Amino acid sequence: MKKFLLGTVGLIALGAAPAMAADLAARPYTKAPPIIAVAYDWSGFYIGANGGWGTSRKTWDLYSLGGLFVGPDGSHDASGGTVGGQIGYRWQIGSWVVGLEAQGNWADFKGSNTGITSNVLTNQSRIDAFGLFTAQVGYAWNNALLYVKGGAAVVSDKYDTYRIATGVGFDSGKETRWGGSIGTGLEYGFAPNWSVGVEYNHLFLDSRDVTFATAGGVQTVVERIKQDADVVTARINYRWGGPIVARY
Repeated sequence: MKKFLLGTVGLIALGAAPAMAADLAARPYTKAPPIIAVAYDWSGFYIGANGGWGTSRKTWDLYSLGGLFVGPDGSHDASGGTVGGQIGYRWQIGSWVVGLEAQGNWADFKGSNTGITSNVLTNQSRIDAFGLFTAQVGYAWNNALLYVKGGAAVVSDKYDTYRIATGVGFDSGKETRWGGSIGTGLEYGFAPNWSVGVEYNHLFLDSRDVTFATAGGVQTVVERIKQDADVVTARINYRWGGPIVARY
């Protein structure tokens, strides 16, 4: 009788097991966490250094001190190296980046030609410094930034003439000339706060009258000098602000 009762209890338990399993709550579905995309942020102040090469086209026309046109006096390219620094601020709005920048460079853009009208003299010119004050607008692909820029340019010019026969200086002139600038650049962020790039700028400097004088201060002639310049530089910047943000 005992064996019969135990067998009956076992059969009842086996029958109840599937029903109990059916009554258990289903395992809840957990959505996978969203993928976090780390995006580069170009916003913030930055400071950096640059170096490269530039050239300036100079066209001289000779005038008397009284303003009488004497004749064309030749042209030449003044070229050489440059090194300097820049400081600025950028704002990133979506993929667009806008900013302001000031740049100052030492330069050694030098060239010369034999004077056409004053054919006993060599005309020599040199840009020994320049500055740029520009606004920028660009488009960013994460840590790559392509931009255009434009604004004001200023150059420090020095002019000398030398006697061809002896190489001795005859007269000289100098000026600080303002003009305009346009350019473009490509910059790449290789670390959270560091970026490197390459930039090209064209400087529109128009024509100016430069009065020449001897070492003793005696005025000699006026040269109307037209010039522009092209500059290519490599750049490195350090930025502080918000280097990296997480976007969902």
